Amino acid sequence: MTLAATGGLERLSLNTATCKRLDLAGCVDAAARAGLGAIGPWRDRVHEVGVERAARLIRDAGLRVSTLCRGGFLTASDDTARRDALDDNRRAIDEAATLGTRELVMVVGGLPSAFGRLGLAMTPGDAGDKDLVGARQRVADRIAELVPYAAERGVRLALEPMHPLFAADRGVLQTLEQALDLAAPFPADVVGVVADTYHVWWDPRCREQIARAGREGRLASYQVCDWVLPLAPEPLNSRGLMGDGYIDFPTITSWVTDAGYAGDVEVEIFNEQLWALPGDEIVDRIAERYRDLVAPRLG
Repeated sequence: MTLAATGGLERLSLNTATCKRLDLAGCVDAAARAGLGAIGPWRDRVHEVGVERAARLIRDAGLRVSTLCRGGFLTASDDTARRDALDDNRRAIDEAATLGTRELVMVVGGLPSAFGRLGLAMTPGDAGDKDLVGARQRVADRIAELVPYAAERGVRLALEPMHPLFAADRGVLQTLEQALDLAAPFPADVVGVVADTYHVWWDPRCREQIARAGREGRLASYQVCDWVLPLAPEPLNSRGLMGDGYIDFPTITSWVTDAGYAGDVEVEIFNEQLWALPGDEIVDRIAERYRDLVAPRLG
């Protein structure tokens, strides 16, 4: 029995990106063995085995699916790219429904001029498209196009604001306030927001906007990992275990609890050093930090 399997982890969810070197079955086994209550799969892991088999694997292990990651990348100005993105997001909505989660995490996408950095298809016009205001409007327009499809399938589009470090290439929504304003025209059970400590901890209005998300019934997911320095050569992989950096987890968790959030707490860490460890050791480490820094402030 691992250290993690000593109880108190029913609300803890393992995002599969935290155990990057494990396939879906390996992540499921590690989470179940440790006594976690849920898992948050990325679509690439689901696609490796097929969505129906993935759903069975997770269900047979006695786990919930906290979220599916990810939909989004909705900022292209080209009509063909727009249609392709909407089609892919509809597939993601279907996958979420099959997996049994109502929460599809939406990483909305960056500027078209940065598409090449992520290996995304680019048109000649993309290279010069640095219109941040226009990109945000395209996100709003395309969320509106997806809402009826998501509503029919009982899936919520969970908008994830991203730290300004990632505004150019991954997400043009930077704050919970922006995400909530975008979500406001739509039903709360169809468009919500993700509070990821890595992305929101710096925001002077974080407490206020978490409370607003709770009042509006839009707090779809709470994700935790730490902000560590120095940043890695690839900034995306600079996330750390809770307690290794500068985020005040007890305080932010208390804000989330006060907002009425009673769902899973998902640990999503991109970190080369952590990925090098065996899966069971990774789960033990996140469970220990979760018990110390997060669980005591959960309702």
